[in-house]
Amino acid sequence: MGYDKLTIPSEGQKVTFSNGKINVPDNPILLYIEGDGIGYDIMTASLRIWDAAVARAYHGKRKIAWMEVYCGEKAAQVYDGNYMPEETFDALREFGVGIKGPLTTPVGGGFRSLNVTLRQVLDLYQCVRPVRWFRGVPSPLKNPQDVDVVIFRENTEDIYAGIEFEAGTPENEKLAKFLREEMGVTGFFEGAGLGIKPVSAFGSKRLVRAAIQYAIDHNRPSVTLVHKGNIQKFTEGAFVKWGYEVASEEFAERTISWDDVAKNHGGKVPAGKILIQDTIADITFQHMLLRPRDHSILATTNLNGDYLSDALAAEVGGVGIAPGANIGDEVALFEATHGTAPKYTNLNKVNPGSLLFSGVMMLEYLGWQEAADLINAAYEKTLDQKIVTYDFARQMEGATEVGTSQFADVIISNL
Repeated sequence: MGYDKLTIPSEGQKVTFSNGKINVPDNPILLYIEGDGIGYDIMTASLRIWDAAVARAYHGKRKIAWMEVYCGEKAAQVYDGNYMPEETFDALREFGVGIKGPLTTPVGGGFRSLNVTLRQVLDLYQCVRPVRWFRGVPSPLKNPQDVDVVIFRENTEDIYAGIEFEAGTPENEKLAKFLREEMGVTGFFEGAGLGIKPVSAFGSKRLVRAAIQYAIDHNRPSVTLVHKGNIQKFTEGAFVKWGYEVASEEFAERTISWDDVAKNHGGKVPAGKILIQDTIADITFQHMLLRPRDHSILATTNLNGDYLSDALAAEVGGVGIAPGANIGDEVALFEATHGTAPKYTNLNKVNPGSLLFSGVMMLEYLGWQEAADLINAAYEKTLDQKIVTYDFARQMEGATEVGTSQFADVIISNL
């Protein structure tokens, strides 16, 4: 495929997919979106660390061919005001794997959210957020090392589908009239804004299927279905029902329900089985504070997963070091999970951790675990030395504060 504003690296090869499996050459072409605000600082630092880790792990036998694509403010500069050029979608579909910095959504029209648009247009239905504590990171918990959970958030449905009707519009009045007169629904005030919350069997099952497969592949002990089915019985409640159906119909030999454990196994999960359980969303927040070891993977609807992702990140140091990925069947886009922090733009000040560890997830997705492990170990070693960016320096006694690029220098030296 030819591109107008994009340059394909001549030395790289495409990542491909066949029968649901990824095929990764030794010199894969990987895409990156720099991001807005602090995007330049953290992407520049992270690219250096990823390349250094790959070189160290594989002694030059593997190397990433980076290809820049555009979204957000930089895209608007390159594409005459277009924040979301079609070439970016085309490149992600063609090359399959990429990573992006934080993006600003333009105010006053256009896309509701560039991030949501990318997920929906490319059908990146899994938002995957691993949350774990790194030794030395300041945390409000007494035992942050107990937090080790992966959140699988459904990424395309729920209220994020954007089906809303503004109060006072003809469309809103038409829908309100239909609900009252045709459906007999009276439980809302006159003049209310109205929204529709779609949750489907298709969307729910493929999300839970991915979560269970991840548990199998990574030797995780449990998958918890998080929901508000006690209130929203035919959306959130259906999500739980469909989740249990996936487990029993497609993974019967590897999974077991809590009811079965309690009834037939004396409350102890049999060896080799993955526990499938469910909890109400608000109770899940309590569990993750009081007994986080009870949960290993959380599979959730879209809004619940959004809340949980940021709340759990706060337990282990905040979204500044929380990684994330948006994954579909043949496209994966890894991302910094925080905002653009425009007041720190080009100040060489912020922690690149969220983007850096999203890149670690990307390396793991490629099957390059050795390079990923080097970065994790080097990051913890750097924290042991108390060499940190300003966000941690203000919380750590005796810390040496450095800028973004200098922090990257130290991590690379510690690989």
